[in-house]
Amino acid sequence: MSDSTSRSHATGDSVVPQKLQEKLPKGVEEAVPNAIHDTGSHGTSHATDESAVPKGAQEAVPKGVEETLPDKIHPTN
Repeated sequence: MSDSTSRSHATGDSVVPQKLQEKLPKGVEEAVPNAIHDTGSHGTSHATDESAVPKGAQEAVPKGVEETLPDKIHPTN
């Protein structure tokens, strides 16, 4: 798990056990809904230019999900 930093990426409340938070990669933590594990990563678009993805969808998914899309569809670089 190369993204693991031996620390949690939560910025708010979490029902995920602390030891598990410390072992999980940041992308996995961000994929969990904020209601369960709050990383503060939802609710903002990370697009750097025009995107083919509807604004509501951009804001509903974690940054890590946005970054998996090709830049020609949803630029994040």
